[in-house]
Amino acid sequence: MQKLENNVVQLIPMELEHVEGICEAAQDKRIWEHMSVDLTEKCRVIHYVKDAIQKRERGTDFAFVIVHKKTGTIIGATWFLDISAQHKHLEIGSTWMNPIYWRTELNTNCKYLLLQYCFEELSLNRVQIKTGHENIRSQKAIERIGAVKEGLLRNHMIRKEGTIRHTVLYSVIKEEWGKVKKHFEDHLLL
Repeated sequence: MQKLENNVVQLIPMELEHVEGICEAAQDKRIWEHMSVDLTEKCRVIHYVKDAIQKRERGTDFAFVIVHKKTGTIIGATWFLDISAQHKHLEIGSTWMNPIYWRTELNTNCKYLLLQYCFEELSLNRVQIKTGHENIRSQKAIERIGAVKEGLLRNHMIRKEGTIRHTVLYSVIKEEWGKVKKHFEDHLLL
């Protein structure tokens, strides 16, 4: 898979050469409040990147680093998860960004590029996005792009600190992509 890019952001397939940039972007503890990983230590980042490469080689997941196009700086990561060629669906998830870039055009552009690739290049039937029930910021961001809230997966996960997480499930299906794309292009993209 090639890199995906527009005039705001680049999504580059994650490689070991990205470890230092990921380390720099990942230092703020707020990033990891709702995540199953914590990448504030270099040894964890190395494991994370090696795991991403192994999953890519198996064809189950595909990780990208998110690069701010103006600065060339890695600001986070995002993944294609649970890829099913047979059923033509996947999940966009495990997205994180340095908080400096929260509520900016970068995540919106990132989601647009991913969805566009999924529907226009891969011809998928469905793309889902999940987030924790307490992560209101992410829920609002997902709803803002036009994804449909399908429901709540109760007692879905156990967080790293041992508490139970319910998961809010969203999706965009191929029949909705034209409308969602227009919404992005008319209202969300800069």
